[in-house]
Amino acid sequence: MQNKIVLVTGANSGMGMATSVELARKGAEVVMLCRNEERGQEALRTARTQSGSDRIALMQCDLASLASIRAVAEKINARYPVVDVLINNAGVVNLKRQTTADGFEMMLGVNHLGHFLLTNLLLEALQKGSQGRIVNVSSDAHKVGKIHFEDPHLSHSFNVVKGYAQSKLANILFTRELAKRVAGSRVTVNSVHPGAVTTNLGISRETGFGKWVYSLLKPFFLTPAEGAKTAVYLASSPEVGQFSGRYFYKMKIATPSKKAQDDGLARRLWEWSEKEVGL
Repeated sequence: MQNKIVLVTGANSGMGMATSVELARKGAEVVMLCRNEERGQEALRTARTQSGSDRIALMQCDLASLASIRAVAEKINARYPVVDVLINNAGVVNLKRQTTADGFEMMLGVNHLGHFLLTNLLLEALQKGSQGRIVNVSSDAHKVGKIHFEDPHLSHSFNVVKGYAQSKLANILFTRELAKRVAGSRVTVNSVHPGAVTTNLGISRETGFGKWVYSLLKPFFLTPAEGAKTAVYLASSPEVGQFSGRYFYKMKIATPSKKAQDDGLARRLWEWSEKEVGL
């Protein structure tokens, strides 16, 4: 990974932080994409200390805003003509329905549509690398998911499981369709189930709601560093360079749900996503 340019979304805590630290230790130049400037600066200091590398930078990117995504993509493309790895790690869980700046249901908006737009805007830079890699962090929660095309933003019938599972299924379908579209180029794209990891996912930043569940379950969960292992493996290991469009768990190819393997569904989601983000 020496001198390779790596971008990590949601890098200010949890698996994003662990991924950034580990890849910096391997010699990569890491750009941490964080929503909040203040928390991002704090995370940047921590990542530099833990990795022993000063080749880590910070860029502000709010995946709940298409304008913010377009602005950061413009900055990245200007500063880094070649990008070697993009790790779409950021994720949100909302117990109550919330919407992004563009009116998308928050989980679908951030977990899928935000990453969909960012990836497409950076594709040219990734294709210039010796072997561009895209890693989409999904979850086994996708197995209970469905793409609700009749009401994708769940304005009529919302619950947290329905919303989160839909967004995680979308991650895998996006991976599948993108792999077809970049076939024959030097870019590969794979998705990953990190396992059950202790992160701040699901804890309300405003009220702290959810902390008691987090503390109760923490002993049974993987640490962020353990959860980040497969994403780091997909970003850096020479042996996975030949794989694209696959779903990984514990550094091995796993089988996603039947819906996640539906090429027609993947194509339909892609076309719908393009319209939503204005590509």
